[in-house]
Amino acid sequence: MDNSLLFANLFQKYLDNTCSGEEVDQLMVLLKDEAYKQQADELIERQLATQQDAVRPVDELLRERLSLRLQSILETEAPAEKPTHYIRRNRWWLVAAAIILLLGTGAYIWLSSPAIQPKPPVVQVQPESPLQNDVQPGGNKAMLTLDNGATIILDSAQSGALAQQGNTQVVKLNDGQLLYNQTAKSSGNPLTTHHSPLTYNVLSTPRGGQYQLALPDGSLVWLNASSSIRFPTAFTGNERTVEITGEVYFEVMPLRLRSGQKMPFTVYFSSSPAGGGGRLGSVEVMGTHFNINAYNDEASIKTTLLEGSVKIKKDAASAILKPGEQASVSHSFQSSQVIPVQTADVEEVMAWKNGAFQFNGATIQTVMRQITRWYDVEVEYKGNITLHFAGAISRNVNISQVLQMLEKAGGIKTSITGKKVTVMP
Repeated sequence: MDNSLLFANLFQKYLDNTCSGEEVDQLMVLLKDEAYKQQADELIERQLATQQDAVRPVDELLRERLSLRLQSILETEAPAEKPTHYIRRNRWWLVAAAIILLLGTGAYIWLSSPAIQPKPPVVQVQPESPLQNDVQPGGNKAMLTLDNGATIILDSAQSGALAQQGNTQVVKLNDGQLLYNQTAKSSGNPLTTHHSPLTYNVLSTPRGGQYQLALPDGSLVWLNASSSIRFPTAFTGNERTVEITGEVYFEVMPLRLRSGQKMPFTVYFSSSPAGGGGRLGSVEVMGTHFNINAYNDEASIKTTLLEGSVKIKKDAASAILKPGEQASVSHSFQSSQVIPVQTADVEEVMAWKNGAFQFNGATIQTVMRQITRWYDVEVEYKGNITLHFAGAISRNVNISQVLQMLEKAGGIKTSITGKKVTVMP
């Protein structure tokens, strides 16, 4: 058979999930051959054109990252100390997972175990008839609480100027982002508040909500579901401070004082809604991109650095992160302890911002906590489930498709009654 026809045949058999182990090896060899790159691109584009709207493709940034990961997997050689046949098979299922996401089916997942590592089955989520009790995914939903106590529901507010806070105008852009502009004072707006420079607003997202904010200094902030940030309507003095709960990603604008020194930016993470006290620690920033996961129902508060430098502080303990590192502070952390720092899985950490769930050996409880926040549901467990899950799925699909994917990976059954999800072995 002509190699071009062989490649197309193997590619289609892979999509149909009918490739044998030998055929998978053949496909891998052809994928690594530069001569078939154009044909592979054409096959992928053709497949994308036939995708149904029921399962949306991941966004372009995530697709680009997965493409790079796929390329890295194809170029990586197996470690010598591991059996070659196992590594080849394991790498191939990683490749398969990446290809599925690149093709826009939006999901792959498999079961893993701390004790054994079987060949992980890749699951393609096909559109199925919607369940009677289905739940749609979350979206851009948030509430802004002004210094005078007035509240604005941002998802229903029209684009344009929303409020005047002293010399700062609060604006909702057409893409939904909230922006703080320094302007001259105006009057006549019922939400106008005359205040000192240290008045604060609070942006909070509900379960099933996320939102993006541009702070008065130009720093960008993304809030995940069930999160909040308390911030001043104008940064004055020699430092910038904000307070958060939940999960928040920052891209901090580097600023300098008149003396030429960098203007500090400090994030405090709290156990109660922002501004309500109960500070658990802080992150000191030097112009950087980082993510803080400070949910109360997680075992620890995790700060992950993507770019720049940050210093984590908890009581008398501290740690400085380099890009690609993550610091974890447990809720029972003692000041005499050392803050642990480890290499981070940045793609897993940032999956929520890029429109996906992504897990790497997560327990069912960890998986369902994310699902609970994004779909605004309650979860009940019946029976003991000790399985671990690895994989990814778009956050833009209904909850039924997420649950179907988990079921197809094996080991659990689920049901939905209203806003309650039951999980059982």
